Amino acid sequence: RRTLADIIMEKITEKQTEVDTALSELSGCPMPQLDPRVLEVYRGVREVLSKYRSGKLPKAFKIIPALSNWEQILYITEPETWTAAAMYQATRIFSSNLKERMAQRFYNLVLLPRIRDDIAEYKRLNFHLYMALKKALFKPAAWFKGILIPLCESGTCTLREAIIIGSILTKCSIPVLHSSAALLKLAEMQYSGANSIFLRLLIDKKYALPFRVLDALVFHFLAFRTEQRLLPVLWHQSFLALAQRYKEDLSSEQKEALLELLKFHSHPQISPEIRRELMNSKTRDVEGEQPLAME
Repeated sequence: RRTLADIIMEKITEKQTEVDTALSELSGCPMPQLDPRVLEVYRGVREVLSKYRSGKLPKAFKIIPALSNWEQILYITEPETWTAAAMYQATRIFSSNLKERMAQRFYNLVLLPRIRDDIAEYKRLNFHLYMALKKALFKPAAWFKGILIPLCESGTCTLREAIIIGSILTKCSIPVLHSSAALLKLAEMQYSGANSIFLRLLIDKKYALPFRVLDALVFHFLAFRTEQRLLPVLWHQSFLALAQRYKEDLSSEQKEALLELLKFHSHPQISPEIRRELMNSKTRDVEGEQPLAME
């Protein structure tokens, strides 16, 4: 069985080989090997980070985001051996100093596997790793593309992981554009219980969503008309959240279709609430003036 370390190293090495090959093809000469003195310094940094609890970090580590070959240097420090406190400090440095795409790679290759591994092993998330996850939201686009979307696309996201990571969404303020893009992506994904949790949490933030996103959410639920299986309570809860928060932003056709959907999938406690919300509210095509759609 492959360990977390193997997976991280494999992904970083694979990308590094790609970059090396591309650069050597462009320049006509291979990428230079690291100076032995540099290797020695970062092996020392690795030792510090594997025992770090609090206090100052080595300066050599703080300059990693400014290096062109930062992934190669990061590989030497062996992120899988870092303590949780070191991971938090590293996330602080990388989230504020790396560009968005680079931060996304750090979140996806280093932070996310570590968080999933910690939850799987201890059934809860270490405080420092939780704070690292929170701090990573400093770059919202990188957070969604590097953590949330890959987690949902993996198809192996557990409900425990979804609840822990989702709690960050409820506690932090996130720009509407990033949340809208995430909702759109989640609505188009293959259904899972974890997706329902993230959908409900983002819907409950009560954003003024663009109509395109609202339509995608409605189609997401309408796609279950042909579903034969009994749907979980999580699905009904996210459906109720949509009806409560955006009932007046739906068109009359969408409301009729959603009410029809309740005949196929109903829940004794939740469905009457959804029906009441949809029937006792205005519709966006009757109101006369529509909320401004975002470009």
